[in-house]
Amino acid sequence: MKQPDLANEIDMFGRMMIALDEIEVCRELIPLIPEVRTNMVFAQPHAKNPDEVMAVDGRITLINGMPRAAGRVRFGASGHMARLIIELMKTDPSIRAGIDFANPSGFSDWLSGHCTQQGWVSAMIDRRTEPAEIRIAGSSMQWKAAEAVRAAGGRVPKIICDAGGMGKEPVCIIVGNEPIGVAQDLCEIARAYAHSLK
Repeated sequence: MKQPDLANEIDMFGRMMIALDEIEVCRELIPLIPEVRTNMVFAQPHAKNPDEVMAVDGRITLINGMPRAAGRVRFGASGHMARLIIELMKTDPSIRAGIDFANPSGFSDWLSGHCTQQGWVSAMIDRRTEPAEIRIAGSSMQWKAAEAVRAAGGRVPKIICDAGGMGKEPVCIIVGNEPIGVAQDLCEIARAYAHSLK
């Protein structure tokens, strides 16, 4: 049986907790918490299954009007987001962290312009084109990752957005090497978007 790398796990846990601190003080993130709630993931190097991906148990929700982790950070606490990150790592092994957030009406157009200003690669995918057999087989996240990489010209985009579909809430995902930077970038997006609405 493979022995856990305790130093790596401590580092991962610490980075997740610092990233959560960033998220939990970002009031501007409130409108970008989706109905399905937000999750943040951080994969072990060379992760192959969700048990090797750290996430927030119960996701990030709204408590007393602020973003809050519903439970503790642990390995295996995510299914969908974990599978997406694992799939993206096949294209770029350095992409180990991600956070999903809401894509309200008109937001993706604003976000596309913001990404251009920041020099970030973004991709919009259309869930309506997802083959029915993919949904039935439970391979949606693999399909979503492949579509995002295809739309970004063969590389992993920093931002992935979809407009939703039948029974699927429109969401965006920001990815990166580790969760602190990803959380900071998401909060910067939330603050810039809130300012644009004034």
